[in-house]
Amino acid sequence: MQGHNVAKQKDYIRLSHERCEKYGVEQDRIYSTKIITGDQLFKKMQEKSELIINTEPFMNQLYNFVKGSNFFAILTDEEGCILSMIGDEGILSEAFSLKMVPGAYMDEENIGTNAMGTALAEGKPVQVSGKEHYIEAYHRWTCSGAPIRNANGKIIGALDLTGYSEMVHSHTLGMVAAAVEAIEKMLQIKKYNEDLNIAKKYTETIIDSITSGILTSDLNGNIKTVNKHSLEMFGYSGEEIKKMKIWDLFDGWERVKEISIKSKVSILDEDVFVNSRMNKLQFNLSTYPILDDKQNLRDIILVFKEVKKVRKLANKIMGRQAIYTFDKIIGNNQNFQRVVDFAKKVADSRSNILIMGESGTGKELFAQAIHNYSERRDENFVPINCGAIPKSLIESELFGYEEGAFTGAKRSGNPGKFEIADGGTIFLDEIGEMPLDMQTRLLRVIEEGTVSRIGSTKEIVVDVRIIAAANKDLNEEVERGNFRKDLFYRLNVLPLRLPPLRERKDDIPILVEYFMNRISKRLNKKTIQIHERHMKILLAHEWPGNIRELENLMELIINTESISLSLGKRQIVVDLKAKDDFVHNNHNPMENDYKPTLTLEEVERQHIINVLGRCNGNITSTARALGIGRNTLYRKIDYYKIGCSEIGQWSIMQHPQG
Repeated sequence: MQGHNVAKQKDYIRLSHERCEKYGVEQDRIYSTKIITGDQLFKKMQEKSELIINTEPFMNQLYNFVKGSNFFAILTDEEGCILSMIGDEGILSEAFSLKMVPGAYMDEENIGTNAMGTALAEGKPVQVSGKEHYIEAYHRWTCSGAPIRNANGKIIGALDLTGYSEMVHSHTLGMVAAAVEAIEKMLQIKKYNEDLNIAKKYTETIIDSITSGILTSDLNGNIKTVNKHSLEMFGYSGEEIKKMKIWDLFDGWERVKEISIKSKVSILDEDVFVNSRMNKLQFNLSTYPILDDKQNLRDIILVFKEVKKVRKLANKIMGRQAIYTFDKIIGNNQNFQRVVDFAKKVADSRSNILIMGESGTGKELFAQAIHNYSERRDENFVPINCGAIPKSLIESELFGYEEGAFTGAKRSGNPGKFEIADGGTIFLDEIGEMPLDMQTRLLRVIEEGTVSRIGSTKEIVVDVRIIAAANKDLNEEVERGNFRKDLFYRLNVLPLRLPPLRERKDDIPILVEYFMNRISKRLNKKTIQIHERHMKILLAHEWPGNIRELENLMELIINTESISLSLGKRQIVVDLKAKDDFVHNNHNPMENDYKPTLTLEEVERQHIINVLGRCNGNITSTARALGIGRNTLYRKIDYYKIGCSEIGQWSIMQHPQG
């Protein structure tokens, strides 16, 4: 039997090498000839998000078996494109140097014989070790891979476990094959459950759409099912009504039961009195017996129709920290809508999300919308800006501390953000600014699902969904050694790239209209008409500050009825009330000799002073009015050296005494 297996192994290696020769694969090739990045990779991740989400728990479990043994696990799609990686830091670094990264194609045509590509080509689990790899750069590896099939038997991806060639063992392939089998069974069960759930929802929706109260009861008077309209009619909650006996709900149950048992016929349109929550109300009742295949009576369906309208009391007042929802995200740009659709699709996943985008593109807005679109919407949403907290305090902010952990600590200790977010979502903004030692602790929280406070050895179990955001290119930060590779791959399970405003300029007109209306209502000022010639100026601008810059500009326009923008090295000031488009000293503003009257920084400085004055120096109110965070406002006040005297002077000018 063992010799037979060896012969089989030689067969698929030989056939794979023959295919590689046919493809023209060079044995001294080092990198895959096809590696996608940027938008192409983002689109690929979107398309394969369901595969990534479904396989992640099994991938983690597989890796945990070999953790610390210099192995890493890889998930590819059916074309061999790497979607996800997880493994030990040292061997991941070697893989990274060979550009074995998400987006690299591991099929035989692009990188020669290897477990992933050969498993996909052969359609079965394979193990490729040492010199069995076609290219010499991979002779260091032993790879065990197996194709993943969906419920219909179609190959949708491959799972692989790779280590150093001296670690080769047949059991490794068995582990991978077992993990794939578990994934496939889970996919089959999921499809079966989805079909059942759709059928159940279909039936429930039909029943709930009927404007009658429908209940089922067994012969002992236990209420088994209730439709929504019954609860509205009778005033009870679902739990309350199911704790009741059917005779507690209405008079005449014994007669209904007797007729149903003896005659097994329906009762139609009889008037009965129902003991609703408020008082006794009259309804019209019809009953229908449910018989089994032996014609024995099992249950009775009762249908109540209203004779008098029941007053409905269904007020629900809720508040939450996450206030933004997807309907508040403005934009019709096709690529932007694709991002919104992807964010909705992954909102209910337990996997981590990494939102990437320039400053001002709305990363926290998306994080809040994802939280409010998920099943965690009623739990806490806890945002924390990793770049705004001093490095000495970030550990206590994230993980909390016990009494006496350090000088100045509260006597009772203090919970960290992860404890506060238990059951909900934590949003780690500017994750690229997190110190390396904190990255290590964060990785442990992700892997173990526990946190320990400073000064304590007690492990606290937390169930937290992590959404991280970065305005830096974390790939570059990884290469520079500023960000851990293993943490990057843990966070980058579901990447979400927000396009800058310059890539969706077709949205500028509707964003201008939206912010103009919203801000004018907030400031109790009239809206300012932006003419076509002025809109061209806005469309020509590159918007380095993105949506936030546009929003602040709309507030400036409402307050001053002018536009101030930097176009390249030129400063353009447009008076929206003037017939002439530009304010200048008899010069063409597009010529090189145009000299600005105010720099953009001067305009921003004055605008901050104005808003501070209107808010009587209140930092929280001013930050909210400007649409920025308190820490950002403090930095700008410090940068522009804005003093109390300037704020007070403006306030006195606007609100003179007497």
